[in-house]
Order: sequence, then C-alpha cells, then structure tokens
Amino acid sequence: MARKKKVYDDDDGRVIANMNVDGMPWYSGDDRRGKRASESDMSDLTKSEARAIVTGAMKAGLLVAGVFLLGALIFILFCVFVWFK
Repeated sequence: MARKKKVYDDDDGRVIANMNVDGMPWYSGDDRRGKRASESDMSDLTKSEARAIVTGAMKAGLLVAGVFLLGALIFILFCVFVWFK
C-alpha cells in the first residue's frame, strides 16, 4: 500500500537550504543556479580591482598572523616572568 504524500498549504516552493551535497546518495549533478561555485567569473575585473582584492586578502592574512604571533609572544613572556618564577 503506497503512502500518500502530504500536501502543505503554506509551501511556496522556495528552497531554504539546498541539500544537494556532493557524496550523498540523492546528489544530482545538475546545478539549477546555472553556474558552479568553482566557475566564478573574475575575468572582467580591471587591474586596479584585482590589485585591491589581492591587497585586501594580504592585509587580512597578515592581521590574523600578527594576532597569533602577538598571542604567542605574550604567552612566552607570561611563562618567563610569571609562571616559571
């Protein structure tokens, strides 16, 4: 005996969370958005826009590295002057 599919009155057909995940049994290779995430189109950027993106990424990376280095320096100073005294 087949189950009847429930019909919801408030369903408008929008997708809240896409469950089409690579590796899952129900994965379908077609992408309904038209473009894959790996095929981002950055060919129409000017030189200054590309340079701004690279500069921003470098600044963000250096900021994160600086925070970690500062934390390590503070920890070493704490160990030398407080913990091991």
